[in-house]
Amino acid sequence: MCSHYLVQPVACTPASGWEKGQVENQVGLVRERFFTPRLRFKNYEELDAWLLDKCVAYARAHRHVDQPERTIWEMFEAERGKLVEYRGPFDGFHTVPASVSKTCTVRFDNNKYSVLSTAVGRPVEIHAYADRIVIRQDGVVVAEHARCFGRGETIYDPWHYVPVLARKPGALCNGAPFQGWVLPSAMERVRRRLKAADDGDRQMVAILAAVLGDGVEAVEAACQEALDQNVCPSAIILNILARRREPAPAVTILTPDALRLQHEPQADCARYDSLRRAS
Repeated sequence: MCSHYLVQPVACTPASGWEKGQVENQVGLVRERFFTPRLRFKNYEELDAWLLDKCVAYARAHRHVDQPERTIWEMFEAERGKLVEYRGPFDGFHTVPASVSKTCTVRFDNNKYSVLSTAVGRPVEIHAYADRIVIRQDGVVVAEHARCFGRGETIYDPWHYVPVLARKPGALCNGAPFQGWVLPSAMERVRRRLKAADDGDRQMVAILAAVLGDGVEAVEAACQEALDQNVCPSAIILNILARRREPAPAVTILTPDALRLQHEPQADCARYDSLRRAS
């Protein structure tokens, strides 16, 4: 962190064992000042916002230790221009290696997190942040989840299992990762209408697989266009996606007068007859 924020580290003074106790005492005072009684927050963003307001209010209301005629906030404002510039958040995480199970999950801190099905069979690296879990394989992110602090829970991302559905389309209805899966509105309407078809699951799997290449927004727009025409088979939706992938017509280039032909060729096939007769 010192190299990240360009701060020179200052170690404890040798033979001064009282310094450690003094720092711990200050931490305890600050903790009691702001977190007594114990508070509850929905997320870290709410906690940070509340703590910032409390720190600013405390600095405005209390005098500086070395210059009692000024408040802590006034001293901070006076020294703000000389402080080290903020370089952005420190990328602090705990790294542990892990193996991917056959169910496309990795275990961390008594919980399981899903990863892309393509990551099965090779080791991964878990980056555990305070609020999220990032899983990388060969430097590529194969999963990212909000961190779970429970025990024995399994956190799924249904999109990680879409390639598996090509082999087992029936898992779309019965598979654990897809229970309670909320799709975008148009895709969900297509899914409900396809339930009446005999091969509805297989058609829906083909539509979901298109998301991996075209993106959610493109597939959602194609589903909406198909619904506007009161149709929903996967072949029509995939055809709409294919037509949208076609390149746009080439831009017509205006020819300058200096490059324009003086004798433009004429599309007259009768000229070949005159050449034939001449030969």
